[in-house]
Amino acid sequence: MQRHDTESATADTAADQPEIRRLLERAVTEGAIPGILVELHDGPHRWRATAGTADTATGRERTPQDRFRVGSITKTFTATVVLQLAAEGRIGLDDQVTDQLSGPGTELAAGATVRMLLDHTSGIPSHTDDPAALNAHPTHPPQTLLQVAAARPPAFAPGTGWAYSNTNYVLAGLLVERVTGRPLAAEIDRRISRPLGLTGTHLPAADDHGLPVPHARHYTRLFRTDPGAPVLDATALDPAPFWASGDLVSTVADLNRFLAALLSGRLLPPAWQRELLTTVPTRDWLPGAAYGLGICALTPPGGTETLWGMGGATFGSWTYAFATADGTRRLAVNTNGDWTDPASGWDDPIGVFTDLLALALLPGRPTVRRGPSPRGR
Repeated sequence: MQRHDTESATADTAADQPEIRRLLERAVTEGAIPGILVELHDGPHRWRATAGTADTATGRERTPQDRFRVGSITKTFTATVVLQLAAEGRIGLDDQVTDQLSGPGTELAAGATVRMLLDHTSGIPSHTDDPAALNAHPTHPPQTLLQVAAARPPAFAPGTGWAYSNTNYVLAGLLVERVTGRPLAAEIDRRISRPLGLTGTHLPAADDHGLPVPHARHYTRLFRTDPGAPVLDATALDPAPFWASGDLVSTVADLNRFLAALLSGRLLPPAWQRELLTTVPTRDWLPGAAYGLGICALTPPGGTETLWGMGGATFGSWTYAFATADGTRRLAVNTNGDWTDPASGWDDPIGVFTDLLALALLPGRPTVRRGPSPRGR
């Protein structure tokens, strides 16, 4: 079953989106995604829709107000706080990380600058690439995450390549806390969530394994594409291994509001906005993508316009939030499952998201692709 909501930010009525609604239904019926939720802004108009279920046991529908884990979109919030501190003269983007931080595990950042953390050119290995080592620890404070990463060899010398690393943002989060003397969660709330009225957005505490209501249940196949893989319920999840790189909980409305503020320059002074949007190549991370400071520039297949935003994947939840460069057209979408049926022609939820971006945000609304999707997280 599918619902749609054509509320808008003005008294005008937003136009219906039948192609998008059909795509959402296909994501459920052909892609086997449990449920999907989307909010589209086109100028002042807002359009929202859901398909599938929030709870496969009860058949309860998803709602536009659902809270969910946004995965790596957390990095955009963390980077924004770092850039605000840089604008205040409290952090230098080209300062050496080890001049700012010390303690167990921080030696892995030797030679890396703050900028290299934010754009993933540090060469620092990612602690999440070694789940066995992570699981060997009963708790996961940031220092443990650094020590797990430090046991692995660097990907390259700092500044000589590009490789996505969640550990970069653990270090960025620690830097925020050292400079401000306050928890990262409090700084995100004080600098971003409260000023923008993001009432559904927060960075949970390490011992907060649940989700606030309303929320969909989060279902995972541990990112396996085998249709026969068992489905697990990841609604209760230890957030600590992801922290500043991927812990944030939010809503589609909050993500769209954040993107609008960020891309319009409301959160950063002009010079730091330019730093945010200065990109580096990402090799084969995601076709058509380049990476700024916690934000991705993406030109979807068949398009000519660059979109800005970020995607995030965590157990049982995949999310995309992208917008046009001026932030006037925005799309936020979430699935409460981390797989698609390969027979659908989509390799994973990113394929669904890419098709949604093409329909919703690109000029001319290109025809939806049916081939394999680009991969990346």
